[in-house]
Amino acid sequence: MIYAPCARLSSVLLQGFGRKLRTYRNHTKIIAQPGIVMKVLRRKRIVLVMAYFLLLVLTMLNLANYKWTKEPQQCNHQMRSTTHQSRSDIRFLYRPSLAKKRQLIYVLTTWRSGSSFFGELFNQNPDVFFLYEPMWHIWQKLYPGDAVSLQGAARDMLSSLYRCDLSVFQLYNSPGGKNFTSLGLFGATLNKVVCSYPLCSAYRKEVVGMVDDKVCKKCPPQSLRLLEEECLKYNTIVIKGVRILDLNVLAPLMEDPSLDLKVIHLVRDPRAVANSRIKSRHGLIRENLQVVRSRDPKLRRIPFVDPGHKANKKDGSDYHSIGAMEVICDRTSRTLRTALNPPGWLKGKYMAVRYEDLVENPVKTLRNVYHFANLTANHDIESFALNMTSGSSSSSKPFIVSSRNATQAASAWRTVLSIQQIKQVEDYCHHAMSVLGYERVRTAGEAKDLSKSLLTHSKL
Repeated sequence: MIYAPCARLSSVLLQGFGRKLRTYRNHTKIIAQPGIVMKVLRRKRIVLVMAYFLLLVLTMLNLANYKWTKEPQQCNHQMRSTTHQSRSDIRFLYRPSLAKKRQLIYVLTTWRSGSSFFGELFNQNPDVFFLYEPMWHIWQKLYPGDAVSLQGAARDMLSSLYRCDLSVFQLYNSPGGKNFTSLGLFGATLNKVVCSYPLCSAYRKEVVGMVDDKVCKKCPPQSLRLLEEECLKYNTIVIKGVRILDLNVLAPLMEDPSLDLKVIHLVRDPRAVANSRIKSRHGLIRENLQVVRSRDPKLRRIPFVDPGHKANKKDGSDYHSIGAMEVICDRTSRTLRTALNPPGWLKGKYMAVRYEDLVENPVKTLRNVYHFANLTANHDIESFALNMTSGSSSSSKPFIVSSRNATQAASAWRTVLSIQQIKQVEDYCHHAMSVLGYERVRTAGEAKDLSKSLLTHSKL
C-alpha cells in the first residue's frame, strides 16, 4: 500500500512523462534536420533524468512513511491476535498466574476418628463444596490392593478433584457400566451440594441441617459435567478422607503453586479408634484387610490375647481391627514427625485437631478450624455443632452422624477393651500418643477410673 499523496504525485509525473515521450516520437517522424533532433534529445534526456530522480526521492519518502506508520499497526494487530489465540488455548486456563485461586482443604484422618461428624461441619457451610471419601472408589475398584500401594492413585485423584475435574471417577467405573452421575458418588445422598438447589430441589444449601438420604435418593441424577460447573462456583473446596495414610503423600500437591492446599489433621485416642473399629468391624472387613496387608512381616509382635484364651470367629475380626492400628499409627507417626519439624511446603498449612477437644468445646474448636480455613462460623453452624455433641445417648450406629453425648462416647473404650487389647494398641501407637498428649495406662483399674483424665497437652 503506497502513501496516497505521494502516489498521486508520482502518477501525475508519469502521465506527463508519457505525453512528452509520445510527442517526441511524433516529432522524430517529421523533423529530419540533425541539429534540431540533437537539441530535442538533450532536452528530453534532462527531463527524463530529473523525472526519475524526483520519482526516486518520492518513493524513498513514501517507504519511510510506510515504515513508521504502518508497521506499528501490524505489530499491534499481531499482538492482539496472539493474545486471542493464547486465551482460546485450553492450557491458558491452568496458568497459575491467571487461574482462579481457591482455598483447598484436606481433612487427613483415619477410620472411626469422628471424621463423619467433623466433615459435616464443612458440609453444612453454604460457602463450601464438600466431598466425602472420594477415594473409596479407588479402594473398591483396586481391591485387594494393600493400603500403602494405593497412596499414589489417591493423591492423583485429589489433584483432579481440587481442580473441579470429576471425570477421574470414570477411571474407577465398572467395565461396561453406566456413566457416573452425581448420585453415584460415595456419600452423595448425604451431600448438601448434590441434594440442594440447583442440582436438586429437596434442600437449600444455606439452610443448616442434616440431609435425609431417603429424600436425596429421589433427586434426579445429574451428570458429572453439571457437578463440575457447580464446583467451579465455590471459593472453598473441602475433601474429607481416611485413605491417605501419611501427610507426606500430599507434598507434591502442597508444593504446587496453582493449588492453595491446607491440611487439617483430625486425630483421636488410638485406643478409642481401636474400640470403635471393633464395634463396626463388619463394615470395615475389606478396609481392615487392605490395611493389615501393608504391615511389615519382619516385626515381632506381642500376643493378641491372654495365654489359654480359646479362639473364636470374633477374635479373628478383632485381630484385624486392632492389627490395622499398627499401620495406621506408624503412618500417623510419620505425619507427626513432619509436622514437628515442618518443611517449607508445610509451614502455615497444617493444623492438628484432637477429637476430644472438639467434643469438649465444639464452638471454640469450630471457630479455630474455620479461621484456619478462611471461613466464618455463623450462629446456625455453631448451634449445629453444639447440638450434635450434647445428645442424651452415648452411642450410635456406625457411620451415621447423629446427636449424642460425644464426651461419654470418647471415653467408652476405657470400660470395654481388655487390658491386653489396650496394651496391644499402646505398643503400636506409643509415639503418636506421646506427641498428641494421650497418656498410657498401667493397669485395668487405672483404665476404668473415669475420674482420671488421660489427656495432656499436645506437643504440636
